[in-house]
Amino acid sequence: MDDDVDALAGPEEGDLSVFALPFARIASLYRYPIKGLSPERLDMADLEAGGYFPGDRLFAIENGPSGFDPKAPAFQPKIKFLMLMRNERLAALRTRYIDPTSTLVIELDGVEEVRAELRTEAGRAEVEAFFKRFARYQLRGEPRVLEAPPAFRFVDTTEGYVSLINLATCRALAEEIGAPVDPLRFRGNLYLDGLEPWEEFDLVGHTIAVGDFVKLRVTERINRCAATNVDPVTAKRDMDIPGTLLRSFGHVDCGVFAEIVEGGLISAGDPIRFAG
Repeated sequence: MDDDVDALAGPEEGDLSVFALPFARIASLYRYPIKGLSPERLDMADLEAGGYFPGDRLFAIENGPSGFDPKAPAFQPKIKFLMLMRNERLAALRTRYIDPTSTLVIELDGVEEVRAELRTEAGRAEVEAFFKRFARYQLRGEPRVLEAPPAFRFVDTTEGYVSLINLATCRALAEEIGAPVDPLRFRGNLYLDGLEPWEEFDLVGHTIAVGDFVKLRVTERINRCAATNVDPVTAKRDMDIPGTLLRSFGHVDCGVFAEIVEGGLISAGDPIRFAG
C-alpha cells in the first residue's frame, strides 16, 4: 500500500492531466431505508451537497426506550435499535421500501408477513407488532418505529454521510479467511472496482469526482463491528471479520466515509477521478 500512497498524493505542480484519468468506477449502489434491514440496489442516485445518501437509514426500530427525540435529533448508539450486530436474525427477512407510499414490505421464508405505510400510525403499529413477535427474545422493551426528521439519518457515526467499499479489499479479506466474503456484509452505499486492496484508505483527505458532477470529500476510515460476521443471505454468524482484520492487518477498518461537496446524479459504471 506504500507505493499507492505516492500514486494518490496528487499530480506534480502544474500537471493537471492526472485529474482526467479515472482510477476506479462505481460497480454498484445500495441504500438501506430501514436500519438493520435489507439492502436495496439502485441503478442511480441523486446526491445533494451536504446531505446523506438518498433514501438511506430513514427509519429505525427502537429496541426499548432509546431517548431519541425527533424534535431535537441526536446521534444514538446502534445498540439502542434492532441491528445486525446483536440481532442477526434480521438478515433472514427480505424487506423493501416503496417510496411514493412510504410502504414497508416484509417477507420471511418467501411469505409476505407485513405491508404497511410507515408514515401512518396504523402502519407503524403493524410493523411494531411483527417485530414484537419476531424479535421477542431480543427485545429490551416495546419495539417502536422511528422516522428520521429532515437533515438527520440513523447512521452509526456522526460523520456517516456516504460509505464507500473497495471490492478489491473484500477479495483480499476473503483470501485471508479462505472463504468468499459477501461485500454486502459491510452495508456500503458505493461499491468500487479498480482500486488495489486497501487503497481506499489512501483517499482519506482527498476530494474525488464521481461521474460528471458529483464531488465527495473522503473523511475517515470505517471501523467494523460484529455485524459484519453475519451472512446477509443465510443470517448465520459464520465469520469473525473484525478479528481477522485485527490479526491479519493490524486494524479493524474496511471502507471509508465521505461528505458530499457537490451534488448530482450518479449511476453504476460512473468513473471516479481526483477532483481538480
